[in-house]
Amino acid sequence: QVGQAEVVLVGCGAPNRGMGWYHAVQMLEGRCPSASLDYIIEPWFLGPGSTGPGGPEFAEWADSSTSKYGTKFITSVADLPTPEQPRVALISGRTADNPRLLNECIDAGCKCIYLEKPGAPTVKELEEMKSCAEEAGIEVLMGYNKNVCKYVRKTREFAETIPGSHVTFVSNNAYENTPESLGECFERNAEGMLKNMAIHELALLVSFYDVSVENIESVEADKEFSSMQTLPGPSGKEFTDFDKIKFTIKTKTGKEVSVAADRCGGTDSYATVTDTDGEEVFRYWMPDEEDKIAVEKLQAKYPTAMPYFFTQDPDYVTVKERVAKHTVTGEEAEGVATIGVAVETLRVAEYLTPLLMEQLK
Repeated sequence: QVGQAEVVLVGCGAPNRGMGWYHAVQMLEGRCPSASLDYIIEPWFLGPGSTGPGGPEFAEWADSSTSKYGTKFITSVADLPTPEQPRVALISGRTADNPRLLNECIDAGCKCIYLEKPGAPTVKELEEMKSCAEEAGIEVLMGYNKNVCKYVRKTREFAETIPGSHVTFVSNNAYENTPESLGECFERNAEGMLKNMAIHELALLVSFYDVSVENIESVEADKEFSSMQTLPGPSGKEFTDFDKIKFTIKTKTGKEVSVAADRCGGTDSYATVTDTDGEEVFRYWMPDEEDKIAVEKLQAKYPTAMPYFFTQDPDYVTVKERVAKHTVTGEEAEGVATIGVAVETLRVAEYLTPLLMEQLK
């Protein structure tokens, strides 16, 4: 419709499992009014994976989505026709494929690209992608949804009212605390915790706390909280990573902020504010009481879907709507991280990982 961006979802994944699938559901249900999901590109389930696990379920969902919404399912970015309205690509596949997919989306006439975190496997690749997009005059915005989260905003606002206060961002996953479960997690997320689970928190530090590699004065691990393990993954290969980490960064410009992340800490994230005596004076959860009602409704609607889809549901909607609206009207996508923020975030992750590992030895 007039006023809507033509959205291409690149990389969907299996129904109830893939992040791309949940992005699709939100747009198809009309929850992002400025986004019209016209194309879904899914080479695996429309190709070699069509008869394997998840293949039949994907085919059934694709058929019903096509008949109900008119969305077209294709296997390659190269198969896209010329855009009819301002086109956004939402790239939500494997991180390793992103450099290639970004170039293909630029060639396919995309005006704006929404890239899922962390954007690329390495800083070098992400910097090359940034240069490519700039040369083509294409804007790249990032799916760092915690940048627009209610709990982050409320915590920052409260901290500003307490002189000398200290903020800690806490991120939790709900993996079982067993060598098998964590070994599988370490292998599947082989880029490591700081480039994966805690990357959202690092993006907050870069966006709001002046954190950059050059501006970090010190980083100190909380050894009592933190834990690092070497575990075999399903392949038998061993991986060393944090199963939980907490650290405090001091910047050269006088800011101080902490991050904690726990693979086995549960499903909720939160942030705290402490006063100058170290006493906690504020804590805000995601989801809060209001959001928990929405989470329960979504769980009832999609009982087999990944639990974290629902706790972050409103933020996924906000980022997509702001990006789509920005693509059509030029209105600023307030709070949405740029690829420049993403490059610095990945730089910080690569800088901190060996320092923190050394401190925990």
